[in-house]
Amino acid sequence: MFIGLDIGTSSVKAILLGADQLLIASATADLTVERPHPGWSEQDPESWWTACETVLDTLKRKAPAELAAVRGIGLSGHMHGATLLDGNGRPLRPCILWNDGRSGKQCADLQATEPQFLTRGGNLVMPGFTAPKLQWVRENEPDIFSKTEMVLLPKDYVRFKLTGDYVGDMSDSAGTLWMDVAKRDWCDDLLAATGLTRKQMPRLVEGSESSGTVRSDLCGRWGFDAPPVVAGGGGDNAAAACGVGAVTPGSAFVSLGTSGVLFVTNDRFSPNVEGAVHAFCHALPDTWHQMGVILSATDSLNWLARILKKTPGDLTAELGRVSGPSGVSFLPYLGGERTPHNDVEIRAGFAGISHETDDRELTHAVLDGVAFALKDCLEALSVAGTKIDRLLAVGGGSRSHTWLEIIASLLGVPVDVPVDGDFGGSLGAARLGQAAATGTTEGIFARPALKATIDPLPALSEPYAEAYGRWRKLYPALKQAGF
Repeated sequence: MFIGLDIGTSSVKAILLGADQLLIASATADLTVERPHPGWSEQDPESWWTACETVLDTLKRKAPAELAAVRGIGLSGHMHGATLLDGNGRPLRPCILWNDGRSGKQCADLQATEPQFLTRGGNLVMPGFTAPKLQWVRENEPDIFSKTEMVLLPKDYVRFKLTGDYVGDMSDSAGTLWMDVAKRDWCDDLLAATGLTRKQMPRLVEGSESSGTVRSDLCGRWGFDAPPVVAGGGGDNAAAACGVGAVTPGSAFVSLGTSGVLFVTNDRFSPNVEGAVHAFCHALPDTWHQMGVILSATDSLNWLARILKKTPGDLTAELGRVSGPSGVSFLPYLGGERTPHNDVEIRAGFAGISHETDDRELTHAVLDGVAFALKDCLEALSVAGTKIDRLLAVGGGSRSHTWLEIIASLLGVPVDVPVDGDFGGSLGAARLGQAAATGTTEGIFARPALKATIDPLPALSEPYAEAYGRWRKLYPALKQAGF
């Protein structure tokens, strides 16, 4: 038996799997995000642990005998969060989350003074990453900075509570900007740029390796027969990749969740900082991955549904199939954008609205706009030397056949649709827990069963290519106008 714990921004999810990876039980506990100032996004680290206690208590109620037999636990979590601990392991302040934008000045300063962030770190210095968050604390909360004895990522704080050990995995830690990503180790020069040393960083392990075992008192609470191994685990997208079998070079998926991700596995470190591609370690040894990331995918559709007082499902049902691109253009920059612009200030907009524009046309424009943003990601990955032959679709947006048809036709690759498209990090985390407990990765990271493959439609490909060319002109126009 194996457990996957996924520490998300809005909830913690736990799943209990058998050795055959079939689901036995699951549980979810909600979380809240605090926004004390515009552009800020914070969370209480203790709320993650309380939620983990809740979901594990629920699993014990649902399946006590199976829970007792658990051999391995894997962890997945939202990346980049700055969790600052004192010498006793207590949080010094709320965690600064991945979608916090306060450190724009620090990003510019760090990138100007330490060029190795772009080479050894392999990524642009963005407000989402951990290093500029610590530099902001250093400059604005010097008393807290001086007391910081350990910096952990969100899932690694949960690990500390589970095992008592400070450990991080390669994939999640690569998103701090303090790692030499090619060497899979902390970089002393990058740490020094933000006033830190290795002593304030956790020990690093691969995602499929053991990072320790569950504390004896917790084994008693949840009735484990023997202390389960806790795997290194992974950042949310790397863990999701393990859940869908995207672990071999060239395997790729598109995630249509709150944010949008174009993810591809590599056999080497392959950065493209000019295109704001994320280049990180994967959760398995000797593998890396690239991501093109857009900040508002289904979030854009959810926003429109809220404005129109409908559900996202209603909007896509009313739209139906499309015969070409919308006559209205939408830029999905509701909270800024990462790939390829690295622009925290840019905002969304419609263009081409007329008296005749209705709900259906606006929905069509939103689906197109997200697809165009994913095309931007594909172009940035191509510059980095990456070729994608096909994609697996996951996330809530993958339920829309029309949306996937648009994406397949625009990106020019077949899109495979799994029987179950709801692959969060919990399944990949459980698989990593299984690998750590059994000592092997053989046969663990299989691709899911498919229900369909959506091929590019020639009738859509050329019109969408032309529409993408026009859409690309809107970002610089908005930027020049001060939006």
